[in-house]
Amino acid sequence: MKILAIESSCDETAVAVVEDGRKVLSDCISSQVDKHAIYGGVVPEIASRCHVEAIAYLAGQALQEAGISKKEIDAVAVTYAPGLIGALLVGVNFAKSCAFELGVPLIPVHHIRGHIAANYLAYPELEPPFLCLAISGGNTMLVRVDGYTDMRIIGCTRDDAAGECFDKTARVLGLPYPGGKPVEKLAAGGDDSRYVFPIAHVADNEFDMSFSGLKTAVINLVHNCEQSGKELDRASLAASFTKAISDSLVPRTILAAEKFGYSDLVVAGGVAANKRIRSDFSEACGSRGINLYIPPIRLCGDNGAMIGAQAYYEFLAGHTAGTDLNAYANMDI
Repeated sequence: MKILAIESSCDETAVAVVEDGRKVLSDCISSQVDKHAIYGGVVPEIASRCHVEAIAYLAGQALQEAGISKKEIDAVAVTYAPGLIGALLVGVNFAKSCAFELGVPLIPVHHIRGHIAANYLAYPELEPPFLCLAISGGNTMLVRVDGYTDMRIIGCTRDDAAGECFDKTARVLGLPYPGGKPVEKLAAGGDDSRYVFPIAHVADNEFDMSFSGLKTAVINLVHNCEQSGKELDRASLAASFTKAISDSLVPRTILAAEKFGYSDLVVAGGVAANKRIRSDFSEACGSRGINLYIPPIRLCGDNGAMIGAQAYYEFLAGHTAGTDLNAYANMDI
């Protein structure tokens, strides 16, 4: 089954062709990072306009790179939630038009389900059940994946997402947007024990997280050094901050895996590209006999292939939509 998959939830337009949920025939992405960098974050209206400009061309490119004609497409999939509503609507309306013209099923896909499914493309042997930590710019959550479409959140951030903290830390340090790679590069030359940052614990759920206090602590440290004339070790701040993020994520995730009896652990989303977090998970899982799955860097960020992968299993579960499909800024996984 060949699926034309469309992703436009934020600032990257992506179209891919995926076969049977596991084989990527093409994966085309148009990034808008340079357009948003001057503002220090994504501007929703600009993102929407850029999607309009790029999406039709990318669809043609995806078909060409896959070496197939549009008549060979068996279904069209699209991210319909969550995300920037204007950006989502561009993808949803384009997908509805494609499905209608081709006379094929339309498959709506939840964005976070797509990130989880990116691991199916990297690891053909991976099958549910497993525990997944989904970490990105807008989401941080622990998900029990007991079936391809059977998922349940057992813990999530109460405020900021881990990826958002990377962006805010980068901004206060004068680093470019998006902040993940610049902070990682700066941290490579620092001492992660130089600064001690808070790690929040939520009283009524041991698997919930909070990152607003960490973000505030970083901002206050930078401002205090500026105002008092003290020297700020920027590299060590970046390293200490990254350690605090990892120390918030890794122990909780391992605890959840052990408590619920999962031998397979999946990490997904843009923040999963961070070398320190990947290394800490590898060490923690290795010492406990837990099988760790983290997608390659190219599949950590937003892409169309992950949407096509999850769409195959949504289709098998009978989850299709009509031309009345709408987009939603927020939706439970």
